Amino acid sequence: MSESELKRVNAFLAAFARRQAERVVDLPGGFAVHDETFRRSRANNQLFIDTPVDAEALPALAERALGHLPHRTISVLDDESGTACAEPLIRAGYTHSVYLVMLHTGQAPAGGRAEEVDLDAIRGPLTRVLRDFLPDADDEVVRHLVDRRGARRRGADSVHFVGARTEEGEVASWADLYMDPAAGTAQIEDLNTSVSHLRRGYADAVLSAALRLAADRGCGTRFLIADAEDWPRHWYERRGFSVIGRCHGFDRS
Repeated sequence: MSESELKRVNAFLAAFARRQAERVVDLPGGFAVHDETFRRSRANNQLFIDTPVDAEALPALAERALGHLPHRTISVLDDESGTACAEPLIRAGYTHSVYLVMLHTGQAPAGGRAEEVDLDAIRGPLTRVLRDFLPDADDEVVRHLVDRRGARRRGADSVHFVGARTEEGEVASWADLYMDPAAGTAQIEDLNTSVSHLRRGYADAVLSAALRLAADRGCGTRFLIADAEDWPRHWYERRGFSVIGRCHGFDRS
């Protein structure tokens, strides 16, 4: 079951990247996505590897695809391929990160005190989180990282921003929810909470509401991607997510 679920997840991730991109260039082993509107966003301008690739040739392939950019970002969806690509890319100056594909198992929660919100409602809180996380980033980088969320509406058949508000109406925690109801697949992405509202249950409310909404739309495959080395993976495990696979990210400035 995990293998079939993982194939479904990887197909969803590749399709989402293609659909949200302004321009796609097919290449051996994968494809490059480009979006000049958000040229400072690595996620919107990168190389995806989703089929077998010559690992030794990958650094040169990345130069060919991304050479006009100040950065190089590569996502390898298959664990075996990502592991094989690590040594050649590290030799070429890339840093390597491992990410976990985590599947929600069991029943979806009843829901939470969260609701669908628009991008404008999370623009301010998200900007503050990014400035805390990236203190050296200039205004253009922060703006691209905030505004790129609008392009995500192109990525899937159903895209929602889910937020939990304080009593005063401020969005305290939020996440993206991408769904393909026809395929029964949903991804929860970029769950964040403002520093001033941590440990008050807002993230739980957002996660519960997103899972409930996905289940109500017939999405039995509900997943997220978590950094293998960071603490949130354990937080997600306590909330019914299990690791079914790994994917790999490579970056070079």
